[in-house]
Amino acid sequence: MRCTPIGADERIVLLGSCFADNMGRRLAEYGFDVVSNPLGPLFNPFSTAAIAERALDGRLFRTDDLTRRGGTYHALFAAARYHGDDSALLTEAINSVFTPLCDAMNGACTLFVTFGTAYTYRLLETGDIVANCHKLHASEFSRERMSIEAITTLWRPLLKRLDERGIRTIFTVSPVRHVADGLHANNISKATLLMAVESLEAEYFPAYEILCDDLRDYRYYASDMKHPSDSAIDYIYEKFAETYFSPATKETARLRHADFLRSAHLPTIPIL
Repeated sequence: MRCTPIGADERIVLLGSCFADNMGRRLAEYGFDVVSNPLGPLFNPFSTAAIAERALDGRLFRTDDLTRRGGTYHALFAAARYHGDDSALLTEAINSVFTPLCDAMNGACTLFVTFGTAYTYRLLETGDIVANCHKLHASEFSRERMSIEAITTLWRPLLKRLDERGIRTIFTVSPVRHVADGLHANNISKATLLMAVESLEAEYFPAYEILCDDLRDYRYYASDMKHPSDSAIDYIYEKFAETYFSPATKETARLRHADFLRSAHLPTIPIL
């Protein structure tokens, strides 16, 4: 598979599940201009769309976007680490990492969107779908699975906006297993995500298929048997580079990676 190449100096934005973080780290190590999940992993299509849309609008967060439980404020639209007892300081911290995402999506860039699960959690108090439950009591949420139609209805107009902004959008489905849902429910969820992307007729990078169908071996999973191992991430990155990088970009990335390894005092053994 060969697609329109991504330049060595092109800005790359990654939003979605923790697999987006893995690829973002690899790209940063190879010297690419990367903004990756500044608010932490976004597992479901709704939360990913909400953050992408807010970044397009340049709409920063306010204290009334937070949820208070006892003396603690929670940003349920972000990872569990975004909580604290001072709402103003928490909002300021969130906006300090969110602003670079707004800046990145204010012009041409390549956006990789990684869907992790079709399951969502809705805060009963407000009816809002959350990105992370922050370990609040399960009784505060209802659990739902998004349909193919719901995902495509949400994302189709957003893709149009992104295209109008000059942003190229490429989808992936995370190979990380959500085993807490049960293996059958996980497979139904992944199938829903795959069919939704297919229905959108969007550009797609097959990270899910590379791990599950190409590597096909549990030795390519970490010890939790859910996440890909480092060697699997390296392999997927190689496929990514073959798909999106020209020979010139690969060479530039190789040189930048060598600089990164030297600065980190690591052996200069690049993946590419």
